[in-house]
Formats: sequence, structure tokens, C-alpha cells
Amino acid sequence: MARSGTNRILHRRKQAAGDDRMSALPDDLLLVVLRRLDTRAAVGTALLSRRWARLHRQLPVLDLRVSNMLPPRYHRLVLLHRDIDRKGSHCLYRRHAIQLDLVPNIRRFERRAMRALTRSVERFLDSGGVLGARPRSVSRLRVEFFLTRNTCCINRLIAKSIDDWGVSDLEAVAKPIHYERSVHTFPSHGLCQEPRASCLRSLKLGCCVLPPLHEFSALTMLVLQDLPMSTPAAAYEGVFTSCRQLQVLHLKSCACSGISDLVVDAPSSEIKELVVDKCAFSYMWLRALPNLESLASLDTRVLFESASFPCFRRWNLTKGVGAFIRSAEGLWQYMGRRHELGWFLGCTPDITNLAVRFTGPQRWIIPPNSSSLSSPLLPKLRKLLVADVPSSWDVSWPRLLLETAPSLETLHIHIAPCKEKPGDKISWKRSRLWHHCLKEFVVAGFEGTDERQICLVRFVIGVSRLHRVALFKKGQAQDKGHWDWEIVTEQHSWTNEEKDATLEQIMDGVSFFNHPVELVLG
Repeated sequence: MARSGTNRILHRRKQAAGDDRMSALPDDLLLVVLRRLDTRAAVGTALLSRRWARLHRQLPVLDLRVSNMLPPRYHRLVLLHRDIDRKGSHCLYRRHAIQLDLVPNIRRFERRAMRALTRSVERFLDSGGVLGARPRSVSRLRVEFFLTRNTCCINRLIAKSIDDWGVSDLEAVAKPIHYERSVHTFPSHGLCQEPRASCLRSLKLGCCVLPPLHEFSALTMLVLQDLPMSTPAAAYEGVFTSCRQLQVLHLKSCACSGISDLVVDAPSSEIKELVVDKCAFSYMWLRALPNLESLASLDTRVLFESASFPCFRRWNLTKGVGAFIRSAEGLWQYMGRRHELGWFLGCTPDITNLAVRFTGPQRWIIPPNSSSLSSPLLPKLRKLLVADVPSSWDVSWPRLLLETAPSLETLHIHIAPCKEKPGDKISWKRSRLWHHCLKEFVVAGFEGTDERQICLVRFVIGVSRLHRVALFKKGQAQDKGHWDWEIVTEQHSWTNEEKDATLEQIMDGVSFFNHPVELVLG
């Protein structure tokens, strides 16, 4: 009896050891496991059994990135190469000798990774004919690849995903081989065979020749990144005029051929959100975008030529010294020369949310004259950020914006330290505008010893009904997307002498204020 019981136990252990407990799990749990793997590893599970071979076909998201196939040594070589370039001409002969060895090795790793990606994509495409398997359905495809001669399978993958798999969110980003200049070109028919029947709603293309997109009737979001200098202005203009269903358009680090201007005149466009970020355009002129609500013009020359923007509400403006603008009257002004505020705010009367970042040591703007303030330039503005104001400027400069916005509720100012010599002071006239709506006033980078900063704080308190003002020595304006921000501060321990001196300067003449004010120093 004892021997019989022992035999039964040993038999059960042998059965347990031979069982595939992973495959015994239900499909839902196995798909949870596959979703936690990168796409290449998930597809590789097809070699385990017939059941695993059909499971990866149910994954709704595919992410094929060549960067996942690069070894740690590649990244060390790239960092070393950047470090050598950063040091400039120091030890020129040694630098040249090291680069001769580094660059070929970096390129070798990139080509190997691309060959591995190509093999994976080809196997993935060839595995589509599993007998009895249901058609693949993919909602999102991301593909990142190096620009080599083996990119035909990438074109095939993209076309297959749009025509057969019903992908609605597509991201295709090409990366040139190290120190090589090239772009990806799609076939003559474009991204796919049947664009009109596609479900594509969101598309991102990087370092590609812009394919025809006007037949993608479901496309509502488009991101173009690193388009080459050979791209004509007409190609960008065609996106605005031909893709009438677009609602969101982002242009990032894009370039334009020649010195031609990019003119946006699209009265039938549905675009509501436009982001133009570090683009090498001569100028982008906005003439007509009737549905535009949000604009981020970041280190790019974006000009307003008319008031044909009735829905315009949010603007993120980042400009450096030397950028150009154009007034509504068609006169050119150079930001290196001083001009009035109304030159670039006159076309935005309905804006409610404004973030302004100006960089450079010299102040290029002057107070408006009395005639230009006969009607406020920003009558509906509710929230205002003025960030990266160099401390060498007359920091009372944001008063210019404040006096144009009678309905302002939130005012945040960030002052950036600057080693330049202090610029000219602004001579102010007595303000006639009261800010009854102002509820929040925060200054980051506040130095209690700066007379001009003290003047700004006193002015804001004097023309408003604020009961609390927050002043922080250390802090910065942190973006929360393109249209919102947060003032991030670090606590600073003020001495009693510093507090007393700062409060005394700010509240000097407090008898003119008819309300108590709490000053928070951090």
C-alpha cells in the first residue's frame, strides 16, 4: 500500500513537470502578458506553439523601434562622440583620430540594428497567413527605423496596416545614419493603396518626404517632424488647404526650400490647434484660419496679417531677440529695434490665455502711447504668464501687458538670472486702469534688493484688490503641455533683516492702498 501511494505521487510530479502551465492560462491573461512585452518579443512567442502563433495577432498596438535593438555599447560610443564634439578644437589631432574610429563603429551598430528590424518586420508580415486565424486588427502602429537601403519592408508594413488592419493611429519616424543626410521616400502611390477607405485619424511622420494626404478623409491630427530643406512651401500650404478635415497640426523642426514665405490662407480649414516649433521657415504668415483656437509659435517666425481668427483664445509665444514680426498694417519691424506692444497683439483681441517667453539680454519693447491704449488690446485675457524675463531688463516690463488686460485674473512672472549689465529703465505714466478681477499674483526669481522688481510688485498691488501676493527667490515656469503652466518654486529661508527690508520697500506708501495685503516670501 505504501509503495502504491508513493508511485502515485511520483507519477503526478512527472505529469506536473511536463505540463505547460503558461499555455493553460486563458487567452485574456496571456494577452496581458504579451502587452507587457515589446512587439518584437511578443511576435517571437509564435515559435512556442500554434496557440501562441495566433495570440499576437490579437494585439491592438504594435511598437517596432530600431532603438530597442541597439546594444549599450552603441549608446556609450554616441555619448563619447558628443563629448568630443562639445570640447571643440581642443587636442585637435587626438579628436580627429578618435572620430575616425568612432563614427564607423556607430554606423556599423546602426546598420546591424536596421538589418535585425528588417528581418523582424518581414517575418511579422509573412506570418499573416496562419491557417484559420482571424484577420488582424490593429488600432495603433509605431515604427522607428534607420535610413538604409532596406526600407522597402517599412513601406509595405505601413501600407498593410492602413489598407488591411484598419490602423487609426500611425507613427513612422525615420532616423538618418550617423552624420549622413537622407530622408525617407514613400512609393509613388503614397502611404497606401486605398487612402479614401482608410480609418487613419492620427498620423506622425518624421524625416520623410511629405506624401499626398488629401484623400485621407478621416485624418484629424497630423504631426510633421524634421522634414527636409528640400520640402517646398507649397507642400506645407497644401496641408492647410487640401486636408480640410484636419483639426490639429504640429510642425516640429521642419524646413522649407529657398527663401519663399509660407502663407496660410485657408478659409475652409477646420484646424483648431496649431503648433510651430523651431521650424526653419523664412516666415509663416497667418492670413485665414477661421477655426483656430490655440497657437504655439515657439522660436519660429509666425506673423499675423489680419484679424481673421474669431475663435483664437490661447497663445504660447516664445521669441528670441532677432525674430521678425509683421503688423496688421503690413509694416516690417525688427525685434532688435524697439517698437510698441500693439504691433503684435493688435490681431488677438479675443485671446483668454497667453504665455510669453522672451529671451535675450536686451529689451526690445517700449510702452504704448496714449492713443494706442484708447481701447485695451487684450480685453478678454484671463490668464497670463511672462517667463524667462532677463534680470538685466527693467523687470517692470510686464506692466505693459497688464495695462492692456482689464479682465486679467491670474498673473505669473518668472525672472531669469542674467549677467548682462542692467538695461534702460522705463519711465511710467500713472495708470488709469484698475484690475478688479485680479486674484492671483506670483513672482518667481524675485530679488528683494532690485528696485525695478519692487516697483513692479508695488504697482500690481496698487492697481488691484489683491489680498495675497507670493514672491519666491527660486523658481521656474514649468510647461504643462502647450497651453498651461505651473510655477514650481523652491523654499528659501529669508532672514528677518531681509524680510523686514523687503516688506518696508514694497509697502512704502501703503496709505494709498485701501485694502490689507498679505505678502508671502519664499
